[in-house]
Amino acid sequence: MIYRIFSRCLTIMLLLISFVASAQQQNTETGPVNEFFRSNGKIYVIVGVLVIIFLGIVLFLINLDRKIKKLEDKDK
Repeated sequence: MIYRIFSRCLTIMLLLISFVASAQQQNTETGPVNEFFRSNGKIYVIVGVLVIIFLGIVLFLINLDRKIKKLEDKDK
């Protein structure tokens, strides 16, 4: 019960943070760093690494949630 409430509050908080962050978006398409990465095709490497890290964190959290559920069920 508490876990579901915490999960929903965390989801709502993250959504609100993402809305605030997108509201402050600047024009970052021009600039020496972005031009360098785009000219060499490195931007795709960066995006790929970020996606792999994000998926790793998500999979870790899912695995951790399953283990915690097993422990909770075993305790009951």
